[in-house]
Amino acid sequence: MIAITEKTLQDLQFPTVLETLSDICNTDIGKEKALKITPFKEKETLMEALLQTSEYVSSFQNNNAIPNHGFDAITYEIKFLGIEDSFLEVGSFRKIATLSATSNFLLNFLKKFEDYYPNLNARAARVEYTKNIITLIDEVVDKYGEIKDNASPDLLNIRRNMNVVRGKVNQSFGVALSQYNSLGYLDDIKESFVQNRRVLAVLAMYRRKVKGTILGSSKTGSIAYIEPEATLRYSRELSNLEYEEKEEITRILKQLSNAIRPYLSLLIKYQEFLSDIDVIAAKAKYANKINAILPQISEERRLFLRDAYHPILYLNNKQKNEVTHPQTIELNQDNRIIVISGPNAGGKTISLKTVGLLQLMLQSGMLIPVHERSETFLFDRILTDIGDNQSIENHLSTYSYRLKNMNYFLKKCNRKTMFLIDEFGTGSDPDLGGALAEIFLEEFYHREAFGIITTHYSNLKILANELPCAQNANMLFDEKTLEPLYKLVLGQAGSSFTFEVAQKNGIPFGLINRAKKKIETGKVRFDKTIATLQKERSKLEKTSQVLKEEESKAREESKKMENINVKIKQKLESYQELYDSNQKTIYIGQKIEDISEKYFNNKNKKELIGEFLKIIEIENSKRKKISAKEAKVITEKKKEIIKEVEVKVEEIRTIKKEKKLKPVVEKPKPILKLGDRVRMADGKAVGTIDSIEKNKATVNYGIFTSKVSLDELELVEAVKK
Repeated sequence: MIAITEKTLQDLQFPTVLETLSDICNTDIGKEKALKITPFKEKETLMEALLQTSEYVSSFQNNNAIPNHGFDAITYEIKFLGIEDSFLEVGSFRKIATLSATSNFLLNFLKKFEDYYPNLNARAARVEYTKNIITLIDEVVDKYGEIKDNASPDLLNIRRNMNVVRGKVNQSFGVALSQYNSLGYLDDIKESFVQNRRVLAVLAMYRRKVKGTILGSSKTGSIAYIEPEATLRYSRELSNLEYEEKEEITRILKQLSNAIRPYLSLLIKYQEFLSDIDVIAAKAKYANKINAILPQISEERRLFLRDAYHPILYLNNKQKNEVTHPQTIELNQDNRIIVISGPNAGGKTISLKTVGLLQLMLQSGMLIPVHERSETFLFDRILTDIGDNQSIENHLSTYSYRLKNMNYFLKKCNRKTMFLIDEFGTGSDPDLGGALAEIFLEEFYHREAFGIITTHYSNLKILANELPCAQNANMLFDEKTLEPLYKLVLGQAGSSFTFEVAQKNGIPFGLINRAKKKIETGKVRFDKTIATLQKERSKLEKTSQVLKEEESKAREESKKMENINVKIKQKLESYQELYDSNQKTIYIGQKIEDISEKYFNNKNKKELIGEFLKIIEIENSKRKKISAKEAKVITEKKKEIIKEVEVKVEEIRTIKKEKKLKPVVEKPKPILKLGDRVRMADGKAVGTIDSIEKNKATVNYGIFTSKVSLDELELVEAVKK
């Protein structure tokens, strides 16, 4: 039997979650129900609720979205139908018909898609499907919420007579209007309405000349409002018919109310069903907002919340565009209690509240924002002691209040309990309060309860280290700036960084040293050791993070290379197939060439045909029978490969062409001087320049001399200076 107190709900801010849930609901009854949500007492009903919410969440992603479930509450109508001989007004019946139609539509939908929504359909199956209510109402009331003319034979006759009399009223009034207007007895406005009756606007001086009943006058008294005599007779007849109509409508409504009354319990069920669906829908929408899922619920004593978010903090930070840091916490039979330590404002309380609130939400049929591999089990009790609960009414100090709370814990704490205590042991003398807190912790430990506590007491940190099934934890801090990183690390106690934080906030170093002398050396050394270890842990955490990122990058690169290798392999296979096919074509072409040459020499047609048939039969023996569809696929694939290869070849050709077209950069031609050894551009003989005149040089080749244009000479060796 699960029993969780109101105090626990308040401590863990569960009502804040319910308020958000209530705002999401569409109906007033749904909003009220959402605010009254409490943890389920039975596991069966809890699992049913969780699965219903999970199914509704799934409807957001599939093509079978759950239809609208909105309705107008009929709580007033249900009360009235419960009173004997009472009857409802016509507008109430329209609301009842709409409620019935919505329920029927939803019942049909869930039955149709039972495979998608088995648990929602199981809830719907508890409600009867019937069209009788809608049929009864539709016979009497139209879609605009008015009584139909044919609701009864008497009503039909009455309304027909009323229409006839209204025609006579209008006719007689029209005659009187024309008559008295022609005589000049009427004001410019001619007519008006008094007491919902049509009257003539007669000038006061002529009121005695107009036959009829005076029903009023203008503020100035210049106009008298008179109903003509002939019209008055028909108006009285119309009033009698209107009274008869009212009486007949009352009779019809009483009759309809009596016909609907047997379905009272079903109407209550309809309203309950639709409001339940409204709450389930709100839970699903809330789950979507916080990225919540349904974790595995185990029979074993294990709570493993991976990447868990505090839902209230998550939504608040989301509005501010701020980052929310998830926490990963595990409790099991071999690790039942976690002692979280470290400086204030580091996130200790949030970590504690996250575990408690998520467990409450889950046990109330709501999905929670955790990783899909998370796991938990159900607690019979969740005991909390969070914050400064000084009781003014009972004249209790904080410590007295906490002692009363611990006494309650001792009465209720067992192996099916989870306790959450913030700032364990505070409010009294540190040594004495710490000693008592240590005893309480040992007692909870021996009862095999699961729990998380936050503390600054060193003795509790030491105790957690000594107990086999308990462990320390701390909130990571930046070792240089002492800024919180809001990340919980299991396995090591945290330092309060008391003196470090004081120094950071500008407290003189001399005062801090004096304070250190006031306390025991052992405590300072212990806290310093923890602080040092915590700083080292922070460094390792950062290094680990960098390594993880590098590993992730390397993994991605490796995956990319694998994909590239696969693609290259596929390309090579395709090109090999194309190459083999082309080689085969070349081979057949060569054979045909040989046959053609042979035929050219001997002109033997018979031998030619025989050789061709031989080639064809050999090739056909290698072929496999395939369908036209398969042949088409192979052809298309071959075309693609050829097209691809042609593109590649074209690219290579373009590159080669560009290389060829690249202009050759000519070296500047040297200036020739007397004594330079030269040769003709198209010759091999080398000579020496003897003289240069204008653009011609005399070249001495030893045996002979020659005059040559300077442009035709190449420098072999310049004269040495």
